[in-house]
Amino acid sequence: MATKQERYQFRKERTKRKLEAAGIKHPRLSVYRSLNYLYASVIDDLNGKVVVSATTCGKELAGKYKASGKSIEAATALGELIAKKALEKGIKEVCFDRGARVYHGRVKALAEAARKGGLKF
Repeated sequence: MATKQERYQFRKERTKRKLEAAGIKHPRLSVYRSLNYLYASVIDDLNGKVVVSATTCGKELAGKYKASGKSIEAATALGELIAKKALEKGIKEVCFDRGARVYHGRVKALAEAARKGGLKF
């Protein structure tokens, strides 16, 4: 049986392959979840540039939520914030890149809030 770390690596490689197989048509919404914070970036892979980024420890959301950004409420606020910033830059459609993280909890809350904010996946 594979260890937890090996399963994580398998998911990471599988996600990367699926994104590459889909082709680069839209910018991607990349989500990174650490133990304490969430980070979200809209990346244009054609030009290799970060178009928009936001985090739960950034000036917009810092200190507003209990547990310093570990909560689902903070993830929801981050999803709405990243959607608002992306729409201001003219980005309406993105590919969702959750890395090797499972689509559950804070990652799921961020994605649903970004959809509600106007982004299409």
